[in-house]
Amino acid sequence: MVTFDELFDGQRFMAILRGMAPAEAVALATRAWDLGIDLVEVPIQTPDAVASLEAVVAAGRERGKRVGSGTVVTVEQVEASASAGAAFTVAPGTDGSVLDASHRREMPHLPGVATATEVQRAQALGVDWVKAFPAATLGTSWFRTMRGPFPGIRFVATGGMDAHNAEEFLAAGVSVVAVGSALSDPRQIDLLARYASA
Repeated sequence: MVTFDELFDGQRFMAILRGMAPAEAVALATRAWDLGIDLVEVPIQTPDAVASLEAVVAAGRERGKRVGSGTVVTVEQVEASASAGAAFTVAPGTDGSVLDASHRREMPHLPGVATATEVQRAQALGVDWVKAFPAATLGTSWFRTMRGPFPGIRFVATGGMDAHNAEEFLAAGVSVVAVGSALSDPRQIDLLARYASA
């Protein structure tokens, strides 16, 4: 099973392609890959979103890019993600059964956290990468504070992130910034790519 250390190596940004039709998701994923943003997640919070995940996975396979499945909150969604060819799964919260199911299918799982208790629980489950959500609401001081008691945890900041606030979160100790709804503005990919290559 690939690890998040390997997946996120050298990457500071991840594109979240939520609520997009397959062709639109593939086009934006391709744009991200062309600009050096290798990490792409396609949320499957609704059954019809699986088609977009499958399309992006197929496009990524042609380019040697791994694609993740997001908003995975049930074991059934883990199975759908595996069937679609996802390389990893992401959730807004922490659920041991989802984590275990993902690992059984050889996909690392990125659980969501928003409190010290949740970070500690994720760590107890053997996780060292977590999704901090909603990051913009938590604020940069939350990440600086969490680094004290949890020096071994790596944070992916998600929720309210864009090219304009990414740098301050990275400076606060975030390992990766995940940008989702902001990508409705196509200029965001280009702005993030400039940061990525800086």
